[in-house]
Order: sequence, then structure tokens, then C-alpha cells
Amino acid sequence: MRRSVLGRIWPGVTAVLLSLGFAFPVYWMFATAFKANKDVVSETPVWFPTSPTLEHFQRAVHADGFWTFVGNSLTVTLAAVALSLVIALLASFAIARMRFKGRKSFILVMMMAQMAPWEVMALAYYMIVRDADLLNSLTPLIAVYTVMVLPFSVLTLRGYVAAVPRELEESAMVDGCTRFQAFRRVIFPLLAPGVMATSLFGFITTWNEYPYVLILNKDPGAQTLPVWITGFRTAFGDDWGATMAASSLFALPVLVLFIVLQRKAVGGLTSGAVKG
Repeated sequence: MRRSVLGRIWPGVTAVLLSLGFAFPVYWMFATAFKANKDVVSETPVWFPTSPTLEHFQRAVHADGFWTFVGNSLTVTLAAVALSLVIALLASFAIARMRFKGRKSFILVMMMAQMAPWEVMALAYYMIVRDADLLNSLTPLIAVYTVMVLPFSVLTLRGYVAAVPRELEESAMVDGCTRFQAFRRVIFPLLAPGVMATSLFGFITTWNEYPYVLILNKDPGAQTLPVWITGFRTAFGDDWGATMAASSLFALPVLVLFIVLQRKAVGGLTSGAVKG
């Protein structure tokens, strides 16, 4: 009986401890952003803001180039996610529904690309962009970010497309739809959880990406928020409150998006993992 009780308790205790370990740095970041300067530099840890202030956020928002960096990050992130979704939807439909020569090899290549460390190709990509005279441009970033999230998107959506019965598509085609119209009107509306999952993954990946933008875009007007945060620390010295405020502003869109989409995103991930 004692072993049975322990067997039911320890997984929950472990999950709670792991959750606290992952959540505490996030809490400390947001809490520090609202603390007064005396609480931030206090030798004794101040666990809760005793006198909350928005001063740190004001300094972050009014820092040089803040809105330029926000616009650049949104542009490359949304463009890369949209492009990868369009390509992945078409590719996943072809893999799940059609039989063609090289299909298994293509799936294998997607899996290998998913495991590839993209940082090792940064130098080669830099030389390509430099020779094309596209340094300090957002276009190369959009291209490389699209390729980075494309393998995961294809593999996830492939399983989700395979879960849709063929009979639905065939019925639409019998009623006069072309294959593309059947996909757009019948299959695509059923892929919402899978699209949510791949969109969330793509958004997080491209929003947080740092090495490529640091290498390709030296012009401050063409950089994104991850590079802005590293320069923010240098600009303000040891102003940890302002640094944490900048980090909080950077993390906020990802947290909000995850909270809004988490249920459908998790459903899309599990369906894509076990189907097909």
C-alpha cells in the first residue's frame, strides 16, 4: 500500500518541482522589471516588488531604435512563418496523399534538416549574402528563418493531413472541385490545430533567433530585438532593472501567443506525431 501511494505521489511532486524550476527565472525577470532600484541592488533578495514602478519600462521603450527593432522583428517573424506555412501545407499534402519517386528520401531529408545545427552554416550563408550584396537587409533573414522552421512544419502537418479521411477529399472532387479546391475548402479547415502548432513553433524560433542577425546585419537599423537586448545591457551599464524590463518586453509576445494557442497547439503536435 505504501509503495502504491508513493508511486502516485512522486510523479506529481517531480512535475511541481520542475515547473517551479522553469517558472522561477521568468518570475524573477518580470518581478525585477517592476522593482525600485534599491530593491534590485539589495544584498538581501527582495522576492516581491515592495513599491512597483514603471520607470524601467519607460527607459526601455524610449531607448534609441526600440520601435525600429520591434518592426524588424515582427516583419521577419511574420513573413518567415507565413512563407513556411504555405510551403509546408503544399509539401505535406503531397507527401501524405501522393505517391511519387523519391518520397521517402524527401521525408528523410526533412528529418535530417530538422536535426541540423543551423549555426554551423552561418559562415557559408554570410558569404552567399555578402556576394549577393544583401548584407544589412531583412530579406536574407526571412529566407534563412523560413528554411529553419520548414522541416518541422512539413513533418507535423504531414501527419495531420494523413489523419483526414480521403473520402472527404474524394467526395468534394466528385461534386466538381479540383484537387486544390478540395484541399482549400475541405482539408485546410480541418488542419487548424496543426497550423496553430507549427505557427507557434515558427514564431518562437524566429522571434528568438540571434546568431544570424548578429552576423548578417551590422547596421542598427536592420537588426532585431535579440541583438537590441545585448546592446541594451551595454548602453545602460549595470542597470539591471532596465535590462529586465527590456527582456520582459521581448518575452511578452511569445508568452501571450503561447497562452492563447496552447490547447490547439498541443493537440496539433500530438496528432501530427502519431498519425500517418
